[in-house]
Amino acid sequence: MIFVDTSAWFASVVVNDRRHAIASTFLESCEVKFLTTDYVVDETLTLLKARGELDHALRMGALWFTGVIAQVYKVETADIDGAWQVFCTYSDKDWSFTDCVSKFVMDKFGIYKAFAFDRHFAQ
Repeated sequence: MIFVDTSAWFASVVVNDRRHAIASTFLESCEVKFLTTDYVVDETLTLLKARGELDHALRMGALWFTGVIAQVYKVETADIDGAWQVFCTYSDKDWSFTDCVSKFVMDKFGIYKAFAFDRHFAQ
């Protein structure tokens, strides 16, 4: 299973994104299952709408909420507590709280591969 972050989802549908070809090709051709979180879905839908890509947001939402393109993990209270610990422990990094949730969920499920253009995943 591969975790997919906002940067990859966004690039996969926005044709004028400089990483569109890489993202769309990878997501369409990869035979591994994808996992993302409801936090990433929220972040991606918000970013798409804010950047004038409402049609893409509506299509992506429909695909996520029917489980077509990825399993969407719904973050639980214990995950939020764990992500808070990540946020505090890695305070020297400029990770968003959503990044910390992603790290916690990836660790929880033993996922060591992520598809993202966000440099925080390399850290």
